[in-house]
Amino acid sequence: MSTHTFKVNGETVTVDVEDDVRMLWVLRDVLGITGPKYGCGINVCKACTSHVNGKAFNPCSVPVGAISESDEITTIEGLADGEELHPMQQAWIDNDVAQCGYCQPGQIMAAVALVKRCEAEGREIDDEALDEIRNICRCGTYNRIREAIKAGAGAM
Repeated sequence: MSTHTFKVNGETVTVDVEDDVRMLWVLRDVLGITGPKYGCGINVCKACTSHVNGKAFNPCSVPVGAISESDEITTIEGLADGEELHPMQQAWIDNDVAQCGYCQPGQIMAAVALVKRCEAEGREIDDEALDEIRNICRCGTYNRIREAIKAGAGAM
């Protein structure tokens, strides 16, 4: 086993696991952080979407050995500011997005990363930008997801 140290949701953690263990299992099984969901395990459905150093990534496809001590992972649990929801989380509630809710943590994390990336690139959150999100919603709430992203972007 190897020791790996990195930050998760602002807290430095150390885990003792093999280098090839996927980050999703480190988060869920070792650290007890269950917001990122297991959907496919092959980086297709995006239910596990989280952030590494502010950018969207899918922990189901990244081995812990690829994470360095300087890396900061943010999951849905680390998105809110204390008791105050992140604007994208609030937009999800206001737009009644969730149906079954399984994909929602990944959808929200992907949306936040998209908004930040578009802002940095000087782009608007338009249909073309929204089409870049590849997260799957089995319930098909895509129209509400798109409206929530636009509303959340406006509040960010």
